[in-house]
Amino acid sequence: MSISRVFATATALALLGLVAAQAQNSLGGSVGLGTPITEADVLAWNITIFPDGRNLPPGSGVAAAGVQIFAEKCAACHGEGGKGGSNPALITDQPLKGNGIEANKTVRNFWENPTTLYDYIRRAMPWPAPRTLSNEEVYALVAYILAGNGIIEKNAVMDATSLPKVIMPNHGNFILRYPDLI
Repeated sequence: MSISRVFATATALALLGLVAAQAQNSLGGSVGLGTPITEADVLAWNITIFPDGRNLPPGSGVAAAGVQIFAEKCAACHGEGGKGGSNPALITDQPLKGNGIEANKTVRNFWENPTTLYDYIRRAMPWPAPRTLSNEEVYALVAYILAGNGIIEKNAVMDATSLPKVIMPNHGNFILRYPDLI
């Protein structure tokens, strides 16, 4: 696509945005589309867990409880014992190999913070039913994965206090772009 065509497209989109804004203003600030959301609606999706553990929910879990949950809800994709299946292994001692996007990034060799593991499991797992695990199930799965990777003891209790204290093997090897925002 030529630069002039890109510029023409961008200009047309900008003008369309101005027309839409003007129409919204002339209609009293609303075009009557959608449903206004409440603060409670926003809070239900405000589930970010920070690297330092802020926003971790109440609850706790141990690796022994995670074994059964993993077998029921995770093994179909991540293989028996987390050793890999149609999706990557979660429990492995493989060193980081390769570069960039093609590297074999694992919980043990790549992830910097254990709280990121909690956040990801809570948001995205199990596929295709994300956000269906209880806080206790997520803590138990995190404990199972961390213990399986030799990062914590098998009987360690993971909760909002203990999880942020876990030191991952790759901790400190990331460069934060905006450290003051964390």
